[in-house]
Amino acid sequence: MRILVIDTLTDSRKSLVEILNSIDHFEVTQAGSAQEVYDLLGIGKDTVAQIPLDLIVLDMELSPPGGLAACRIIKESNHLKDIPIIILIGDQGVDSLASAFAFGAIDYVRKPVEKMDLLTRVHSGLRLKEEIDIRKAREQELLEVTKKLASANQILRRMAFLDGLTGIANRRFFDEIFQKEWRRAARSQSTIALILIDIDFFKLFNDIYGHQAGDECLKQVAKTLEASLKRPGDHAIRYGGEEFAVILAEETNLEGTLKVAENLRINVATLEIPHLGNPAHGHVTISVGVALVQPEDGTLPQSLVMHADKALYEAKHQGRNRVIVAAD
Repeated sequence: MRILVIDTLTDSRKSLVEILNSIDHFEVTQAGSAQEVYDLLGIGKDTVAQIPLDLIVLDMELSPPGGLAACRIIKESNHLKDIPIIILIGDQGVDSLASAFAFGAIDYVRKPVEKMDLLTRVHSGLRLKEEIDIRKAREQELLEVTKKLASANQILRRMAFLDGLTGIANRRFFDEIFQKEWRRAARSQSTIALILIDIDFFKLFNDIYGHQAGDECLKQVAKTLEASLKRPGDHAIRYGGEEFAVILAEETNLEGTLKVAENLRINVATLEIPHLGNPAHGHVTISVGVALVQPEDGTLPQSLVMHADKALYEAKHQGRNRVIVAAD
């Protein structure tokens, strides 16, 4: 165990060290003045000295500024506050006991020091330090467990918002983020755009190539849609089945929204996934419906979904593989 003995008198320090080492061999460091203690422990310096200590034995008759002031300054140092301090007092120091305990001392020994009295109180102080260390270790373990639980909860939350097949955001995420971004747009009086997407003739694709190929097609389309978005505030979402949604939550205009929608359509077509059930093109294509609005009082978020859905229906009605903007 590591003990710091602080006493102005060299002979007194020597006597204390002999007593401490008479039964147990402690690792004892000595200091003869308050300033020597401050330098040794890095008190009042930019760089804190990392000297491991388990106990401090401090003479109240320490040279100026005195043991009482030294006790207070040590205990006010954040890296030393948990180290027990035992004070040594003479007959004239009794009146300072209350102040010493108020400043953080845990026990005292009268001078002249009796061997068994000092050793008994030192062992008691060391047990206290051991209990403090155990408590701090448990608190650190609890902190680490709490951090791990928080991290696990974040992972679970992310997983709850991910589509198991495609790996992009799912409908649950859409329901939450769409409401959130709608409110944000309403507060900031900015626009929010919604793009709804449907893979053309996907039922026929499954009938011709099988559901395993259909799943692979969904994965490729989802990955392409997500990769086509450049802004961090935009989201690609599997809306359900072969339908996808894209939320452009940051400020945008109709021209910019149409550009994004057209890029999505082109990028999916560029995949050239064979699709004999799509007679006009021979590969997988998508139909796209676009709606954009600046939310106003009394306007419901679902109205934007309804308009984008109508635009998507019109895109399919007009021959598929195209982008249509909502009429209103």
